[in-house]
Amino acid sequence: MVVVWSNSAKAELRRAYEYITFDSLQNAQLVRDTLIDLTIDLAEHPEKYALDKFKKDNDGTWRAFEKYHYRVSYRILKDQIRIVRMRHTSKSPLTY
Repeated sequence: MVVVWSNSAKAELRRAYEYITFDSLQNAQLVRDTLIDLTIDLAEHPEKYALDKFKKDNDGTWRAFEKYHYRVSYRILKDQIRIVRMRHTSKSPLTY
């Protein structure tokens, strides 16, 4: 299975990296690399994380995890893991 990031999730990861860089380049790289590594691992273990509690009528394919105060939501599809969105946990979640 392949992991694919949506454009909006990639943009949010880039914004987070740039924001953290103002304080520490090393921390920015750590957060970025860890989040990417966790999503790469989803190819082998797609159901590793809990169901996404913010997804209405979740059919079991929508899941999410949090790391470093960032929430990553993804969907398990037939041939790919789709990283749908990423947001800082201080932001209000989208209901979808």
